[in-house]
Amino acid sequence: MAGDIRIGIGGWTYEPWRGVFYPDGLAQKRELEYAASRLTSIEINGTYYGSQKPESFARWHDETPDDFIFAVKGPRFATNRRVLAEAGESVARFFGSGVMRLGRKLGPVNWQFMATKKFDPEDFEAFLTLLPKSADGYPIRHAVEVRHESFCCPAFIALARDHQVAIVTAGDSAFPQIADPTAPFAYLRIMGTSADQPHGYGPDAIDLWTTRMRAIAEGRQPHGLATVTEPAEPGPRDVFLYVIAGHKIANPAAAVALIDRTNDSR
Repeated sequence: MAGDIRIGIGGWTYEPWRGVFYPDGLAQKRELEYAASRLTSIEINGTYYGSQKPESFARWHDETPDDFIFAVKGPRFATNRRVLAEAGESVARFFGSGVMRLGRKLGPVNWQFMATKKFDPEDFEAFLTLLPKSADGYPIRHAVEVRHESFCCPAFIALARDHQVAIVTAGDSAFPQIADPTAPFAYLRIMGTSADQPHGYGPDAIDLWTTRMRAIAEGRQPHGLATVTEPAEPGPRDVFLYVIAGHKIANPAAAVALIDRTNDSR
């Protein structure tokens, strides 16, 4: 059996998407509802910058289909610090802020680190130990988005694998690419949409990323993604892919094209 594939974008509130992705005249309060009807996941970015109201999480839950999944960014107050081992209070505050109101629609939590943050094995392990495996009766899946070359080492891969934490795979960007499987799911963020393609990505790129997602879901190592180690076949994994950055106005179109191509390939 293959893992589930979820494809989406970062956030849903972006004025240039109105009249391009969102139909003309669509009420702003219905944008999430519309986006969730075209996509299969969305990464919530606002949680990285500050706490959201519990009522907001509850509303987002209610405005999306039953099988919809949100990825959520962990707060920068936990990751943008010199000593990660001291992030316990920030992590606990985040999970007590109302995010669990998403219930079964809560997907992976992405803990994003600044590009200047270097790998300190002892301190990073202390941080991973702070991440809860469950909250309010729901299992929690964690991913770490690291952007410094010092993380491209076997010790980091082993540490992530030991804690069953996924390493975010950066696609079509200048950030280090680490596609080693370390958890029962994969988390990809692709950043290469361009203005000269109607759907952000051309047909060949859409086919390439679809093939890669399918390989991961089926338990094979995808072609052309860089790994630090020589990983064994990891087995089927769920896949979460988000189209971000790049030519942002085209990101929803790219995500929809990837969903359509993935459905066609089944």
